[in-house]
Amino acid sequence: MTDDPSDLLPAVAILGAGSMGGAILRGLVRSGLAPAVTVTNRTAAKAGELAGLEGVTSLALEEDPHANAVAVASADVVLVGVKPAMVPGLLREIAPHVREGAIVVSLAAGVPLATFTGILGPRVVVLRSMPNTPALVGKAVTGLAADAAASAAHIAVVRRLFETVGAVVEVPESQIDALSTISGSGPAYVFLLVEQLAEAAVRKGFSEAEAWMLAGQTFIGAAALMEATGEDPRELRRQVTSPKGTTERAVGVLQDADLAGVFERATDAALARARELAAG
Repeated sequence: MTDDPSDLLPAVAILGAGSMGGAILRGLVRSGLAPAVTVTNRTAAKAGELAGLEGVTSLALEEDPHANAVAVASADVVLVGVKPAMVPGLLREIAPHVREGAIVVSLAAGVPLATFTGILGPRVVVLRSMPNTPALVGKAVTGLAADAAASAAHIAVVRRLFETVGAVVEVPESQIDALSTISGSGPAYVFLLVEQLAEAAVRKGFSEAEAWMLAGQTFIGAAALMEATGEDPRELRRQVTSPKGTTERAVGVLQDADLAGVFERATDAALARARELAAG
């Protein structure tokens, strides 16, 4: 919590407080920086899950079809967290109700700034964001791209909002889709590696529970070591890899399998799909 009113964020609305919007909401509540947040969801059941959070007004569209309009009418910062295909319709719905000068922030992958500005017009400032799921535990990486109308002060407000759930990097919009293939999709790559390492452990005779603990805790510990030391991961890898030892042999197999090329092809595939989404 902050005791300095100047540190507080203006009134926030989150339209579509699903997994990502909900993670950001909880980060805001934990930080104490947003004393007034209004969130919307389709169902009363989902809205009810968020209603008890401090400073949060949680609205359900099934109870009030105008909930999105109500939410934006009282907000200076609006986060759009609905699925990408739903964004244009939502923007047309809220356009008459958004406050002049409001900051509208997209959480939707593949939806360009031009879609927002084309529907909402010059009355608002628009940014695109690309957070990732570690926002749930305050360890997100969020990419931010702003339209030309955004001032340094606008960007600072949005940056402060996303810093409640992790680190923030500012990029031009031309880089936001590429960023999504690294940090946005990245947690899935890590979980897949944990999964494969655990399966290798099972094949070596460990129980499934032991295998998941060995693989999962190894990734958790390695990430914590990298964070705590601030060392270049290449140096940390060298510290584990004794010359002519077992780790060196294993790393050699991974390198022979062209792991770098695999990640290049994977991120290229994700980028191609992001561009397909952007093209409609």
